[in-house]
Amino acid sequence: MMSSSAPAPPQQLQPGGGSFLTGYTRLCKGLAVILVLGFAFIQILPSAVAYLALIPSRTIPFAWNLFTAGYIEQTIPGVLLSTIGLLVFGKLLEPLWGSKEFLKFIIVVNLLTSVCIFVTAILFYYFTTQENYLYTPLSGFHGVLSGFLVGMKQILPDQELNFLKIKAKWIPSLVAVVSIAASFFTTEAMSYLPAILFGMYSSWIYLRYFQKWPETGLKGDPSDEFSFSSFFPDFLRPVLDPIATVFDKIFCGRSRNQSAESRGQALDGSPLPGSDLIEAARRRERGARALEQRLAAEKNIIVPDTASHDNASDNV
Repeated sequence: MMSSSAPAPPQQLQPGGGSFLTGYTRLCKGLAVILVLGFAFIQILPSAVAYLALIPSRTIPFAWNLFTAGYIEQTIPGVLLSTIGLLVFGKLLEPLWGSKEFLKFIIVVNLLTSVCIFVTAILFYYFTTQENYLYTPLSGFHGVLSGFLVGMKQILPDQELNFLKIKAKWIPSLVAVVSIAASFFTTEAMSYLPAILFGMYSSWIYLRYFQKWPETGLKGDPSDEFSFSSFFPDFLRPVLDPIATVFDKIFCGRSRNQSAESRGQALDGSPLPGSDLIEAARRRERGARALEQRLAAEKNIIVPDTASHDNASDNV
């Protein structure tokens, strides 16, 4: 007989099931409509790609394409993946962040990703003199999608994806490695790889240093579980941690050599009440509880329907 004190297994994120088609927020549905309409618009008017997609040679003076490019998908697989990914990740993240913060995250990550791609394309052109870096239309929502993966790593790091049997905290790293490996076997790497990598990096910068939590007034997530080196295997962390201190100094004047008091810690190294470290842990606990409640609610929706069907069969 199993002991009642045994720890419960971690909840698993299941993309399938009867609840897959329900529970999406109005914001996510509205953004999904924008993605679909954007795709339909450039199919009807292909010349619009030159004004909506990111073409580095035209970004000045058409600076608005830094914003619009992220919402324009040029292929059917792209619009399907982006729409489904937005709905699925939004279903998990928006209730935890709130609609305003969720939308802000999308806008910020999309804009930062586009700026990084623009600067990288210009630099590659100057170093290689290949004009395709200047004139290739780049667009797509995959930068924000990769940012959602980083959000999952922050909020629900220990949740497992049922179909991969891997914890959410390792998904961004896995996607980055697979994307880089795939780039050696395709000529289309420029259309997706920069957006994926810069989307992850931009989202980490935002969540690590700038995301504000209204209930506490604190910014960012300074926990070791969300450090830059946490995206890499353990044996690389001694090399990467010193580099990460540079980001701390640049963005918030915080380094790993600061005094314990300035890190919100007591003299014995334990977090003080209300510190940003302990608040980061509380956010993860709230995220895990919210996910468990959502999964339980969806099971309650499915189970009564099944029971009523069984009762009807018995009556017949």
